Amino acid sequence: MTGTRLLPRTTTARTRAHAGAGLLLAGTALLTGCGAQPGEIPLSEIRAESPSATPTPEPAVANATPGVIGAAAAAPVTAHNGLIASRVFLDPGRLTSAVFTLSADGGAQQQLTQPPGQGRDDHPDWSPDGSTVAFDRIETENGSARLWTVSADGEGAHQIGQLCETGAADCTNEEESGPAFSPDGKQIAFSRAWGEIDSANKQIQYSDLYVMSPDGTNAQRLTFLTNDTPYSGDVRNPSWSPDGKQLVFEYRTSSTGQPATGRALYIVNADGTGLRRLTPWELRAGERASWSPDGTRIVFTTYPAGPDYTPGGGIYTVQPDGTTIDALTPGPSDVFYGAAAYSPDGTSIVFAQAPAGGTADLYRMQANGTGVTRITDTADQWESRPSWGPAALRP
Repeated sequence: MTGTRLLPRTTTARTRAHAGAGLLLAGTALLTGCGAQPGEIPLSEIRAESPSATPTPEPAVANATPGVIGAAAAAPVTAHNGLIASRVFLDPGRLTSAVFTLSADGGAQQQLTQPPGQGRDDHPDWSPDGSTVAFDRIETENGSARLWTVSADGEGAHQIGQLCETGAADCTNEEESGPAFSPDGKQIAFSRAWGEIDSANKQIQYSDLYVMSPDGTNAQRLTFLTNDTPYSGDVRNPSWSPDGKQLVFEYRTSSTGQPATGRALYIVNADGTGLRRLTPWELRAGERASWSPDGTRIVFTTYPAGPDYTPGGGIYTVQPDGTTIDALTPGPSDVFYGAAAYSPDGTSIVFAQAPAGGTADLYRMQANGTGVTRITDTADQWESRPSWGPAALRP
């Protein structure tokens, strides 16, 4: 089992680079309990969803306790569906990407961001009021990812102040990516990587999960997965639970990690406690997962070993306590599946799919995996990593 250290809460402004070591390494050791863990569910227990429109409930894995750990009963879903934001590669070589928005039927497509040169705008996420999209930008000049926001109409794009402003030791090769708004809009979770790079394995030294205020202040480190095992992997793609009490994220291990070149989802409480693995390593879950609006399910995508964009994965759901993993897509698969996301009202899921050797488009299906509908058809562009936002609040 992997432990985590809790960084005490603070109300002070973000610690800048010259005092960055305190931000990175302070904390009290806190280990989670080990034993029979949700991530140890055997693959034989994974079942396909019922093909009916209203699937019959089935029992969870033996001796499992269904439901959301530490959360209240699921609240009714009242959000209205708004636009979908996604990453779109603008060239066949997938060197340049921008964030686009579109309606649930694929119409009203609009390019929201303007990447510089061969820059890449990626990992969009909506603010809870539907007015703003957070994303990360990799510029060709320096190759480092930084966090940005832009309004839903494409105006006012600006970079959020980054952690490092000088050449402090803990800011070497520093980058910030995968922003995710908290349900109350008061925090943004993100992945931070920094340190020396192992050129043989192309692996950065440290990578962990952070939260901060949307203006870039009050940065706090939540996980310490790579603190004692540098070069062991990348922490990526956080996603908040609807009640704001937990985050799910991807941990992708390096060739020197344990296990080597693995992928799995982890969950951690919003205060940094309770770190635990959610999915089996054998399933190879990755990218950004998405919580159902009532907090009872998490939808995620799996990726086979090998190069990125290799066909053969699938889309699944799992309960937040790690029990009852359900397959939403047929297997074995000969297509590539990308990240999936719930609609704000919880009735639908949007996801990316590409045939072997083809380009990815966006599809929509019902929350139980039925009624798959293609919503984009762009042979010259690769569309993926959708985020389904709520309808913008009106004054």
